[in-house]
Amino acid sequence: MKRMLPWMITMLLAVTLIALVVIMLLNTGTSNSPTDAASSEKIELSADEIVEMTSQMTDIKTNLADREYVVLTAFAFQLDSVSTKEDFDKIKDLRIKPLILRVLANMKPEDLQGEKGQDQLCARLLDLINKELPEGKLIQVDLTEFIMTRI
Repeated sequence: MKRMLPWMITMLLAVTLIALVVIMLLNTGTSNSPTDAASSEKIELSADEIVEMTSQMTDIKTNLADREYVVLTAFAFQLDSVSTKEDFDKIKDLRIKPLILRVLANMKPEDLQGEKGQDQLCARLLDLINKELPEGKLIQVDLTEFIMTRI
């Protein structure tokens, strides 16, 4: 057994090093993925381009899961292209607003507390709205107004 211990340690180190190299290569290979390209495009957009590809929804009022609380919100939705924004604007009152109301109706006041809660709301809306879009992609959801109060 004492003679096998150095061999076992050597084999364990070799397997660990091989695994680390594979993980590093996989991470390096995915840095050129389309999602990274989209996020770098978002940074490089001019103010005019951002305005052209952003749609707003204001005055969304609803009760939360705890019916003693009401929330007034407004959102800005940045899309990947002008044509996607046009499609989004066509369906936002018919498909997007009801979706937002359903999401908010299932949330408790504690779920929306602080930056973390609001970020989770925006991330959830991003996923759900992307499923509703006929073409294109929603890149970012921002809360532009947020008031939560007890009735």
